[in-house]
Amino acid sequence: MYLSLLKSLNRLNPRAWDFIQLTRIDKPIGVYLLLWPTLWALWVAGNGHPSLANVLIFVVGVFLMRAAGCVINDFADRKVDGHVKRTQQRPLASGKVSSREALVLFAVLVALSFLLVLLTNATTIWLSFGGLALAACYPFMKRYTYYPQVVLGAAFSWGMPMAFTAETGTLPAAAWLLYIANLLWTVAYDTYYAMVDRDDDLRIGVKSTAVLFGDADRTIILTLQALALGCLLLAGSQFNLGLPFHLGLLAAAACFAWQWHSTRERDRDACFKAFLHNHWAGMAIFLGIVADYLLR
Repeated sequence: MYLSLLKSLNRLNPRAWDFIQLTRIDKPIGVYLLLWPTLWALWVAGNGHPSLANVLIFVVGVFLMRAAGCVINDFADRKVDGHVKRTQQRPLASGKVSSREALVLFAVLVALSFLLVLLTNATTIWLSFGGLALAACYPFMKRYTYYPQVVLGAAFSWGMPMAFTAETGTLPAAAWLLYIANLLWTVAYDTYYAMVDRDDDLRIGVKSTAVLFGDADRTIILTLQALALGCLLLAGSQFNLGLPFHLGLLAAAACFAWQWHSTRERDRDACFKAFLHNHWAGMAIFLGIVADYLLR
């Protein structure tokens, strides 16, 4: 139904689908992976009852900033994507959307996101500039470092401290455990994503953790996932989260074990499915947090 609605827009405007693809609205996995951790933080900061206003602000903000991140990512990769099998038909690489149009769209999406942040408080507003800087510089990191996934993790986690300051006006030290957990998890799942393109990246000289880790990739991914769960356990103890939360972590651990097993041949499709599967891990943790507060 969702895709049908998007394709109906294309019938109204033949170019609509080009911009839908540019912002990846047709592929919501990135929204989920950005949204779940933000909701973890909102629910913990609000002791299970975050304000409806903040929930709406952050849900819409996640949608807009993920779209903006996709636009600036494709702008940075517009001369590279054409050489990668998975991305060669993207709108900027194929010339369906111009660089100028992409930059204008990026500016509009960021401006709309900032209008939402203005509905919070001064601390959250100041923090938002850090999130924008991370989102804008991430796409260019793969030219200079083998750790672009770390920058992505920092960007994808930035909504978490913002959620705390928006909800409580403060940023407790324990909130950074949630931040670190999500950063580690993001590096892990985006390495699976990078494994899909590793052969092409090696050929054209693009850097990533998948290239850096080499044959140790799956072992390092599983280690990062275990460390993320460890940080979440520590955060749970600081925020007095109980059995339902721990069951959520156990479900996430089961997801990680399946991903590790399913990618044993390092097949491209299997690695991509493992990346997508992280949506369920994030949702399991969120449901565990929600249940924990509801059952008190």
